Amino acid sequence: MYARSTTIMGEPGRLDDGIAYVRDDVLPTVTAMDGCLGLSMLIDRDTGQCIVTSSWDSEEAMQASNLHLAPMRMRGGQIMGGPPEVDEWEVAVMHRDHPAPEGSCCRVTWMRLNHHDIDRGIDLYRAAMLPEMESIDGFCSASLLVNRTLGRACNTTTYDSRAALDASRERSWTIRDAGVRDAGVDVLDVAELDLALAHLRLPELV
Repeated sequence: MYARSTTIMGEPGRLDDGIAYVRDDVLPTVTAMDGCLGLSMLIDRDTGQCIVTSSWDSEEAMQASNLHLAPMRMRGGQIMGGPPEVDEWEVAVMHRDHPAPEGSCCRVTWMRLNHHDIDRGIDLYRAAMLPEMESIDGFCSASLLVNRTLGRACNTTTYDSRAALDASRERSWTIRDAGVRDAGVDVLDVAELDLALAHLRLPELV
């Protein structure tokens, strides 16, 4: 399975217009395409950051969709007030304890490998980090996306509420710090965002 994420650093006051556009125009268009497994949208109302991620059952389906979706990405950037930046990923791990309810929040961590054995990092995430994250109160789901060509990875963990996200922070940092040290990766950035649209229907992949 594969995923394409579009990140827009927009204007906070224009996020609601962006949510409406993605919900009413982008979501039905994307989910009608062959091979699409769904779409999610994360937002930060303080900074204006928005991340829209679509999932696909094959790399071929993801690439075939690009011609039709590129104009929609540009339109989304115009609406939200920032240029879209696109990343493409392989879905390495997907685990869902239960569907995310309204009001759920996510912690997204971007990482860079400092070696060439990406499968070792995936195995460590699956065997050691994921069980620890799942034991945290309020845990909904976690995913690990990788780009083997660029040597990058993205971990998203979803919690039932902002309160659960806040309460998880210290323990999550402990788990992350131990994991990245053992896996040989560098953390590039971390963001905590609201889950505005939850239609990313990736099946279990552990």
